[in-house]
Amino acid sequence: MKQLILDISPPQSPSLANFIAGHNVELLQMLYTLAASGLQERFVYVWGETGSGKSHLLKAFLQSMSVNQRDVIYINAGMHQVIDPEALENAVVTVDDVELLDEQQQIALFNLYNRMREGQGVLLVSGHCAPAQLTLRQDLVTRLGWGLIYQIHALSDVEKIQALKTHSQERGFELSQEVAEYLLRHWRRDMPSLLAMLDSLDRFSLETKRPITIPLLKQLLQPANAA
Repeated sequence: MKQLILDISPPQSPSLANFIAGHNVELLQMLYTLAASGLQERFVYVWGETGSGKSHLLKAFLQSMSVNQRDVIYINAGMHQVIDPEALENAVVTVDDVELLDEQQQIALFNLYNRMREGQGVLLVSGHCAPAQLTLRQDLVTRLGWGLIYQIHALSDVEKIQALKTHSQERGFELSQEVAEYLLRHWRRDMPSLLAMLDSLDRFSLETKRPITIPLLKQLLQPANAA
């Protein structure tokens, strides 16, 4: 059992390439263009429900920008990190879960917006709702609405299953509808975790020389869910 737990693949590192766009094609293309310095707009706000992929996109965008030799920083608002406007005015900054900023962080982010307007920085911010609905300082809410605003649409179950089937075909096997639905019901529902489990299932099938069925998936999930 312990060996099975060790065999569970970790999710891939977030990248723009492995983000499954669904209804977010325009947003994804914009981030590709921005990462290639193809946009004059340097302020972007994205919002969506939990599990829609906000954190993935923010980290993926930083990964793309770091390749371009830019200074990058990821700020998780819930971790109460210090935001230094002077040090970050020319950096690429992402702020995740902006609604969790405390009072001092809100003031610092407001000042960072103002300094970045005169500098060369890029700011990508995520929240759980549109800027106008945030219960933050009004001057900061105004700044959050300055640039491009996109809603991130979470994948439906049908889209997730199709993405899993496409991934399985790329790995050289067919994933049945029944196994895909069982995986959705009994494992984490974010796509990186689902794809990582599918990779583990494929490897486990090859190692045990057994077909990919619900009983095989159950055997793999049992120690993983207990971990």
